Amino acid sequence: MDPSLPCYILFVLIGCVQSSFGNPHQHNDTRHYEYCVLGAGPAGLQMGYFLNKAKRDYIILERNSGPGSFFNEYPRHRKLISINKIHTGRQNREFNLRHDWNSLLSDKPDLLFKRVSSEFYPPADSFPTYLSVFVKELGLKVRYGVDIGRIRAVQLATGRRYILTDQHAADYMCSVLLVATGLWVPQKVEFVGSDLVEGYESISTDPEDYRNQAVLILGKGNSAFETAQSILGSASRVHMLSSSPVRLAWQTHYVGDLRAVNNELLDTYQLKSLDGLVEARLEKIVIAQRKEQSRRRSGVEKREKKGKLYLTLNKYLQNQGEKNESDVTGEELPGFHYDNFSMRKPYDRVIRCLGFRFNFSVFDGSACPPNSDNAKGRLPGVTAWYEGKNTPGLFVLGTAAHSRDYRSSAGGFVHGFRYTVRAVHRVLEQRHHGEKWPSTRLLTSQLQSWILKRVGEASGTYQMFEVLGDVILLRGSHCEYLEEFPLQALPQLSSLSGHGVSDHGLIVLLMQYGKTKIDFLGRSRAETDWTKAWKSNFLHPVLYYYDTLPTDKDMKLRPHGWPLPRPKAIHHMVEDFLTEWDGPVSHIQPLRRFLEHAVQTDLRSFYAESCFRFSLTHRKPPLFCQHGYLKQQGVAHDHQPWQNVDVAGLTPAETDSDTSEADPALPNYLSGAGASVSSGLKLDL
Repeated sequence: MDPSLPCYILFVLIGCVQSSFGNPHQHNDTRHYEYCVLGAGPAGLQMGYFLNKAKRDYIILERNSGPGSFFNEYPRHRKLISINKIHTGRQNREFNLRHDWNSLLSDKPDLLFKRVSSEFYPPADSFPTYLSVFVKELGLKVRYGVDIGRIRAVQLATGRRYILTDQHAADYMCSVLLVATGLWVPQKVEFVGSDLVEGYESISTDPEDYRNQAVLILGKGNSAFETAQSILGSASRVHMLSSSPVRLAWQTHYVGDLRAVNNELLDTYQLKSLDGLVEARLEKIVIAQRKEQSRRRSGVEKREKKGKLYLTLNKYLQNQGEKNESDVTGEELPGFHYDNFSMRKPYDRVIRCLGFRFNFSVFDGSACPPNSDNAKGRLPGVTAWYEGKNTPGLFVLGTAAHSRDYRSSAGGFVHGFRYTVRAVHRVLEQRHHGEKWPSTRLLTSQLQSWILKRVGEASGTYQMFEVLGDVILLRGSHCEYLEEFPLQALPQLSSLSGHGVSDHGLIVLLMQYGKTKIDFLGRSRAETDWTKAWKSNFLHPVLYYYDTLPTDKDMKLRPHGWPLPRPKAIHHMVEDFLTEWDGPVSHIQPLRRFLEHAVQTDLRSFYAESCFRFSLTHRKPPLFCQHGYLKQQGVAHDHQPWQNVDVAGLTPAETDSDTSEADPALPNYLSGAGASVSSGLKLDL
């Protein structure tokens, strides 16, 4: 036998074993799941928590080696602008989430961001750490190192499916695809000389690299101002250019606009310390270089430094088709035509800070959601319940779903989309598993107290103002209370939630800002008079009463700037400096009057003795007495029964009256509100 034959056979066997077991990714075995979550950022992990809690068949796919990889690089200067307010003076966890913009929702009360950072503006590195703790403690199913390069949809006999193919040609098939990849592709604008511009994603973050340099920054968002602020002390001058003026978050109430933590350049601009802001359309500018040249003016020779970057305009270029884009003459610079041009001096660097866009490239035609109509098409277009338009079964979560409330609410940020993700999960539970939208069954007599509880502590409607709202389905003697339903999906309430609307109608509770433009630091910036609550400028609760469910047509024809169609009745609760809305006269009494109008029932509260008197003198005691006293739940009081009857205005002749005349038994300020001493707030539900 040939002595080399055994070696050859051994070599072949080893090769077969390696090909079979050495690289499992070479096998194109399709893995099947009910839910595929693409991306292990905060939105993907938040959805993973809800799916895990519901014991659904899911997998989270992440291309990097750990969760929240975006925050390993961004923001570049390593400080988050999402507030981390640990001390609120309250122990109410739901209330505290109003001021905790980084924590995700879970059933673990201590699984909060403050475990990894106590700083008000935390370091960016702490966020991946928090997400890692979130994954570990909740046991979420995450598969790292899976880089999905292609997503397509197929129609099977059992329905539509999505197939995701990774870098090893392995396939993942799922019935529902939840895209939570965020925005990470740098937004760019093409113009002459754009190749000479540095990107935010790759610039140096060492201020010393900008020492005595003139810097032009394209953009006026937080990334642009963050960059400018980091180099103010080292650059010779910093100019910022974009098509629109600066939008300040404290004026627009949009947290994505310029935050105070990044706006130091506004000081140096307004106080004339070399820095400045300019408006121009980026498509019309030109960034160019001039060759080294000598020239003599007024007997003095000047030599231009090679490599300087000049800003000019398209209209000044000569023979654009024949020119070298990086070479301009003096006649093509704005200073030649207008000697007071604001940006006539050259720059050492030009930096692009224009934000990010959604990565559409991984979707083929069968699965790609359309570009949004807003946000310059940077985001995917989604329905009011965050399902991709024309892509049934594909939902977009987190920052990428911000097209629904772009520049109007907090859906593009953790403290907002943690609630929209929960709303999507509730839609999925109803659609695929027959689980109705969670609701609380309340007696109508309890409704006022429950509403006051929600407006005083709820975080979801507070953060996602004008986007998520509580829906109260009236049923006569009782009601169904649904929390944080997408307002724009109200016409589809029955199909999305599994709850029907009765002939008694419904009430929608939401938070909204005033629509009038005012000086937000001026003396008359706030409204305190409850009789003018509709003039409130800051965030405040608003209740809409409908006798029938609004239709899609009603939604399209709603007044400009309104989150909902015009209702049968509307009630504004006057803004409250402490955001508690618990004033007996300013908040509680006007709310009760509105609810009584909506439910056509007396909702006053009475002492037990008063209910006893009513039971003896009326065939049908007030609703509170029916639900309370007659079920041995009346409010005890140590006054004489007749005193309670008189104080509450319960004599037979007054029980059905609704007069605003002053009651001599009431203080003047209570009488003006049509108040009764028996009315009060009870939160012991």
